[in-house]
Amino acid sequence: MSATVFVIGSSNTDMVIKAEKLPAPGETVIGGTFLMNPGGKGANQAVAAARLAMTSPHSGDQTTVTFVANLGNDVFGRQALQQFEREGIRSEFISTDADEPSGVALIGVDGRGENSIMVASGANARLNQEQVANALASISAPAYTVILLQLETPLPTVEYAIRRGHERGIRVVLNPAPAQSLDPAVLAFLFAITPNETEAELLTGIRVTDEATARQAAQHLHQLGVPNVVITLGARGAYVSSDGSNTAPAIIAAPPVTAVDTTAAGDCFNGALAVALAEGKNLTDAVAFACKAASISVTRLGAQASLPLRAEVDALPLILN
Repeated sequence: MSATVFVIGSSNTDMVIKAEKLPAPGETVIGGTFLMNPGGKGANQAVAAARLAMTSPHSGDQTTVTFVANLGNDVFGRQALQQFEREGIRSEFISTDADEPSGVALIGVDGRGENSIMVASGANARLNQEQVANALASISAPAYTVILLQLETPLPTVEYAIRRGHERGIRVVLNPAPAQSLDPAVLAFLFAITPNETEAELLTGIRVTDEATARQAAQHLHQLGVPNVVITLGARGAYVSSDGSNTAPAIIAAPPVTAVDTTAAGDCFNGALAVALAEGKNLTDAVAFACKAASISVTRLGAQASLPLRAEVDALPLILN
């Protein structure tokens, strides 16, 4: 039986300017380099998953990646759809909106690789529950499927997907980004949540600065019903905690690299995590795999342009502590 990753989320065109510094309010920074790339958290995660999917040595089946999204009827939407098809992503549940343009993100990247992003959601803001229901109805093997979600599409649609996936017995992973408040009742239907330090603080009220505070934040999320918590820590890797598991919570280290652009690192991590879980890896090994993938992505400029192939990730040594 082939493994399947369903990514439900946003698609944007990223317009990137890389300069020595990000502008302060009212300031203009001259001398940047301009790039235009496909992006959006959902699309980035779908492309990351597609590039990291592999053929099972046991069954010979290829891990499949399906993207559920809403595009505008414009040049950006058409280019995005062509890109998804080139990446081998199943696109039958990608809709074209007749009224709204495709999403656009304006991204500034400074000399240290840090970024500042503004997003015009466009058609992403109209992804609805009916579209999600149609997509999830096509899933024939829930035990071999992972649903991956983010928060760049309407929250009611995200919450519906979480509940419906849980009802079907599908593992649902939520990357709660961009950071915003969530209905605590929905969290209990997740298999795992993957906040970064900022998002973890918003969800729990606990400022994550080290392993001790990461443990406190994870315990808070466990108390809300989330069985598995993965808090990403940037260059330090990720903190992993499973409620009721015999496995001790731990920080999974990331390979040391020199960061050029962190724009899609979190998306790369989540796409890799979903693939590894769908392929049967346990959570610790899946997080270690995701850390390796993300560490490669930050060494390259751009969003989807930075996402690695499976052979590149498999070539890096596994770091567990």
